[in-house]
Amino acid sequence: MRILLTNDDGIHAEGLESLERIARAISDDIWIVAPESEQSGASHSLSLSDPLRLRKIGERRFAVLGTPTDCVLMAARKVMPEAPDLVLSGVNRGQNIADDVTYSGTIAAAMEGTTLGIKSFALSQVIGIHNRDALTYEVAEKHGAAVLKQLVDLPLGPGVLLNINFPDCRPDEVAGVEVTRQGKRDQNLLHIDERRDTRGKPYYWLGFQRERGNPPAGTDLRAVFEKRISVTPLHMNLTQLDAFEPLRKALEKM
Repeated sequence: MRILLTNDDGIHAEGLESLERIARAISDDIWIVAPESEQSGASHSLSLSDPLRLRKIGERRFAVLGTPTDCVLMAARKVMPEAPDLVLSGVNRGQNIADDVTYSGTIAAAMEGTTLGIKSFALSQVIGIHNRDALTYEVAEKHGAAVLKQLVDLPLGPGVLLNINFPDCRPDEVAGVEVTRQGKRDQNLLHIDERRDTRGKPYYWLGFQRERGNPPAGTDLRAVFEKRISVTPLHMNLTQLDAFEPLRKALEKM
């Protein structure tokens, strides 16, 4: 199996090193094409107004001055001799759950792989829920390969990608694996931090406060809160079929 590794934290990210160790438990045909610098929050964006710069770092290892989406396109259409059999994106520094999926460059890379017809998974390591002191990829590395081995041959159908989140507990505390649906974050936790530069001009940092809350059972949020690995199938087609009939009725007199 030929596997492409990418991320949104950048070519030198610790999580990418963890992902490589996970992937090598599955295959020795590993290619890495990742952003030159951090692209967190880039979502499914393309670089259309700026040229892409490709830098070879080592054997089957490349950095792209662009977004995670750019990386997957460059890998599949330019760098690799053939398209990969599997795209793995991550291991992201922090969770990609609930509304995060619409912002995440990690998930966007898996989206692009899916768009190209390649089976694609996004992997993220939760931080700040149980372990507030330090980020560790131990859970992802301990359980990642075993989870992937159960999923790589599974027929998901067109347009489907998997979003996998590992809880921030000790590896031996993981309470299992759960197939989940996308949850909903409390938007009241959004925090805008206003500061002043040395000239007295304001600037701002966006962030979300980390609070556990009480999310519904069956969601990705609840699973990681209860120390389970969350596996969420996402679909590229965002059409809401339930809205068809009300829309038809509202527009039928026009």
